[in-house]
Amino acid sequence: MELEIYPEESLLRVVAKGEFSLEEAKRTFLEMLEAVALHKSKKVLLDGRTVLGDPKTMERFYYGEFAAQSVSQYQARGVSRGTPFAYVLLEPMLDPNRFGETVAVNRGMVIKVFDNSAEALVWLEAEIREGG
Repeated sequence: MELEIYPEESLLRVVAKGEFSLEEAKRTFLEMLEAVALHKSKKVLLDGRTVLGDPKTMERFYYGEFAAQSVSQYQARGVSRGTPFAYVLLEPMLDPNRFGETVAVNRGMVIKVFDNSAEALVWLEAEIREGG
């Protein structure tokens, strides 16, 4: 998987491309966190609509757990646990039951998955205004 990263004023726009594997997803998540720390981003929009794959339930669990733990570990680098992450995905990468999202949220991450970027941006703005 590859990431294209576009830092804006307070938003980090990330476009993910390629084929899903759990190891690649973890690696690119850390790459994204490095960019959040570097650019002092307040919110993240990941567009993964072109990512190919159909993650298994356990892969969704492990990714959600890894993402939440990683955000927590990046606090020392200036990444807030309250940083909202909006993922824009399409099925089958998008799980209609949002299992990976639930796993991450239950572990303290502010994340929501969408099937379109307009709704994702509205949610990110609301999260910033409300303070998480």
